[in-house]
Amino acid sequence: MSDSLSLLLSAVLAWLVGSIPFSLLIAKWIAGIDLREHGSRNVGATNVARTVGAKWGLAALVFDAIKGILPVVLLPLVFPVPTEWMTHQRVLCGVAAILGHMFPPWLGFRGGKGVATSLGIVAVLSPWSTLVAFISFVVTFAGSRIVSLSSIVAALAFAVSQLLRFGNDLWTAATWSMGVFSIAIPAMIIFRHRTNLGRLWRGEEPKLALGRKASASTSSEPDRVESESCDRNTRDFEKAP
Repeated sequence: MSDSLSLLLSAVLAWLVGSIPFSLLIAKWIAGIDLREHGSRNVGATNVARTVGAKWGLAALVFDAIKGILPVVLLPLVFPVPTEWMTHQRVLCGVAAILGHMFPPWLGFRGGKGVATSLGIVAVLSPWSTLVAFISFVVTFAGSRIVSLSSIVAALAFAVSQLLRFGNDLWTAATWSMGVFSIAIPAMIIFRHRTNLGRLWRGEEPKLALGRKASASTSSEPDRVESESCDRNTRDFEKAP
């Protein structure tokens, strides 16, 4: 098998693995709901935590991270390339998995924002910068209880850590793809949070309540309207002769 074909197959399989909508499946199996019609309507771990419960949100996060880890670790073993290409292949698999999560073909190419899957990937590619990003997330979340803000801060922290730690070493012939990854993926994650940025600016971004499902105040407007409509229908039925 040629090296180019190995890279292509690695990328395609990584994209397919990344496109598995674990959050959607967990919400469907556990609560019988379509995550795209509840809460923020995003098919990510945070919306699972809001609509189904914190422990299931954590489960979704773990599974989304695993679908980032496995392609980066296993596919280069299945489709080996020359040593000087190994970093590029692992980065390619990581990017493909993230794009699969963000644009899954099974959901009309409308997926999650890529944070959990990216977490699994960077934990393999750059553990120390991942630790910096994780600490940044925890500190920000502890102070704000806002997942989107914490994710944006963590993405920025990862990029800055990579640039400070490696400097020009990120741009050698063997590692330039990691340099591009370190800037492009955080930028993409922040771009995917652009609506959250608008709500943060207006002070409207909901906080995540741990240990229970989200209250009505953190649900989306369509969910509140649907709930009120059901209540009215129930009262009308009870009044009927």
